[in-house]
Amino acid sequence: MNDKNRNLLVRIATAVLLLPGVIFLLWRGGWWTAALVAAAAAVCASEYLLIVWKRLGAIAWGCIAAAGLLPLLPALAPRDAFALGFFVVGGTLIVTWTWHLLRGPLAEAPERSAHGLTAVVYGSLGPMCIAALRLIPEQGLGWVIAALTITWVNDTTAYFAGRFLGRHKLYVEVSPNKTWEGFFGGMVGSIGGMFVLRAFFFRWLTVTDCVCLGLAGGVFGPIGDLTESMLKRAYKVKDSGKIIPGHGGLLDRIDALVFNAPMVFVWVAFLRAHVSGG
Repeated sequence: MNDKNRNLLVRIATAVLLLPGVIFLLWRGGWWTAALVAAAAAVCASEYLLIVWKRLGAIAWGCIAAAGLLPLLPALAPRDAFALGFFVVGGTLIVTWTWHLLRGPLAEAPERSAHGLTAVVYGSLGPMCIAALRLIPEQGLGWVIAALTITWVNDTTAYFAGRFLGRHKLYVEVSPNKTWEGFFGGMVGSIGGMFVLRAFFFRWLTVTDCVCLGLAGGVFGPIGDLTESMLKRAYKVKDSGKIIPGHGGLLDRIDALVFNAPMVFVWVAFLRAHVSGG
């Protein structure tokens, strides 16, 4: 068995072991979901900071704490979560800039402050939107599953479409193995996955939901994947971490969800009623 096939088996085995626990916590909702996504946000923020800073100091741990706090806000104060989130992000901005103003090194202070703030937003935005979606009465779990479906099905179908059909490179400077065939295969998978959810689990999903979220997930997901690849290539690391066997770091697994979850939230909260009459 070659290394590629062995790695695929490890990835599948890891997913089979971890996925039921994740689905259980999402199904329970409330603080169960909040704790799950808060932990995910903190881990992702720490992985980002280890990539760019190589070590975690006092200000890094403060940023990690802020990232972990943000996904808890929808459970703590559902109506004011995003307003409070603004103050957490704003407070992080003030603290990181003040810290580096006083502690230096001054030549690196603007860049390091920007990285601290980026870690908070990059690590927590997707998980916070998952937490907010889960609180939607009656349909919350369905919207969360939709966000996961357009992300994970896209990733899986893109992988196999690229592996067996891939001929034309998508963005070789950032991710040499990705192809246009994989990109469009993943988009078809995202749309198909949404229609499967509609047919068997969540009949309240509309055809417009399935098509629009499937298409958007087929674009935003790969962009999230490519941006994380860009980050790793810029800092010459292979994986964001080693927390998940066969998958690397957590950020390696949810990089697409970081972009897809906010997209789904915007669709549900602002666009759906205007576009589909839902």
